[in-house]
Amino acid sequence: MRGARVEYLPEARQELEDALEWYLERSLQTAEVFVREIDRALALIASAPTIWPHFESGTRRYVLSRFPYNIIYRTTEPGIEVIAFAHHKRRPRYWRRRVGG
Repeated sequence: MRGARVEYLPEARQELEDALEWYLERSLQTAEVFVREIDRALALIASAPTIWPHFESGTRRYVLSRFPYNIIYRTTEPGIEVIAFAHHKRRPRYWRRRVGG
């Protein structure tokens, strides 16, 4: 599944936009680093989606190294579906309803 197509649930896209807005309000430099880390993470996931461990409810999890977020995703026939950009300390497991879990 080299270079798999990455799609986002609308809620996940909103979480990413909200996080970016939060960083932009505080520091343009930090926001730029955040975007680069997200881009890098998604490229890695798309190139080798099964490398990251199974998580909950049929998903996998990529833990960002410099920011307190997990990328929760699952593999699908056409590619990758991002379920959530979940903050480490906020509302644990809230995203499971998005996958029927």
